[in-house]
Amino acid sequence: MQTFKPKRELRRSSLAVRGVDYSICEWGEPGAQKVFALHGWGDAAATFQSFADELEGWHVIAPDWRGFGESHLRASAYWFPDYLADLDVVLAHYSPDTPVVLMGHSMGGNIASLYAGSLPERVSHLINVEGFGLGERDPGDAPANYRRWIETSSQQVGYRDFDSFAGLEATIRRRSPNMSEAYAAFVARAWGEQQDDGTVMIKADPAHKLPNPVLYRRAESEACWRQISARVLVVSGSQSDFKAAAANWVGSTEEDVALPGARQVDIADAGHMIHFEQPAALAAVVEEFLAAG
Repeated sequence: MQTFKPKRELRRSSLAVRGVDYSICEWGEPGAQKVFALHGWGDAAATFQSFADELEGWHVIAPDWRGFGESHLRASAYWFPDYLADLDVVLAHYSPDTPVVLMGHSMGGNIASLYAGSLPERVSHLINVEGFGLGERDPGDAPANYRRWIETSSQQVGYRDFDSFAGLEATIRRRSPNMSEAYAAFVARAWGEQQDDGTVMIKADPAHKLPNPVLYRRAESEACWRQISARVLVVSGSQSDFKAAAANWVGSTEEDVALPGARQVDIADAGHMIHFEQPAALAAVVEEFLAAG
């Protein structure tokens, strides 16, 4: 099997963010224009490597969210608003006075969109990659949902361990069949950590596996989205199962997405993990979008 060879050096630094020692990945020259890349649930910032390799002339900055990757934390629970407040600290450190370019994938796309609507003056460009949100929940589901959270929180939940990196690589490729074997091996080592007995453990706090006790309120998200003043690009994969599932609450037109004035781009031969499967195509549409001003 060929080994993945990065084109651009990954630099790691540490930043104190609201009681968490955040790990920050960076690529490109610090003096260049900045793109902040926000990873999704269960992912890690380092896996933007192939995307950063293809994005010419930009300084890419990507944090590991609290409890993911190298931003180690053990908590009893995680609350979505914490990601917004964490992001605000990261942006204040790297770009205190200038509105930023935010690109988020999946959960990261939802965080970026909520932030851009909550603090619209801080975001000049928003690139939402497969961050469709969820469908509106029935408030009548709340009692059962709270019960489920209470009962589950007392149990030992966690991520599956793997016998070897090869086993994790195979799982990654099953989920993203269009990516190369070499990049799957790279991603596996960004996600996993080998133990003394040879098994591979996912580098994420098991508490992330707990259900959310608070029902998703799509109407609240859309209220935030309507306040976005940034230019907006929505990117989806033509073979995405996430996009297919979201068809129940997101239609096919720009108006359906509920992100004001969004331009939509569908990338061929890509599933949900577009930055794994088609990083060059993703970088190309991002560059075109940013070049338009």
